[in-house]
Amino acid sequence: MNKALWSQIKEKLEETKARDIVVLDVRKLSSMTDFIIIATGSSDRQVRAIGEYLRENAGRPFSTEGAEEGRWVLMDYFDVIVHIFQDDMRRYYDIEGMWLNAKRLS
Repeated sequence: MNKALWSQIKEKLEETKARDIVVLDVRKLSSMTDFIIIATGSSDRQVRAIGEYLRENAGRPFSTEGAEEGRWVLMDYFDVIVHIFQDDMRRYYDIEGMWLNAKRLS
């Protein structure tokens, strides 16, 4: 089930033209979630639109943070956490760097 959810979310991100999509398998490293997906949007408007598209087409997340500002949107689907960043915010938070030991699925 988890793989189906992360695959569906990744597909929806690709449909929105999100860039640099990375899926991290953190099952062996975290009890909080199984997968972390990171993607980049080019503007506030695109980041917000990507988040809205996911909500409408991949299911409603348990919670969402940051959608109003559009610089970074976090969507919590329990087993999958999605981070949608603008370039500068992605570099600043360096989620991939925090999970160096995670298996990269894409």
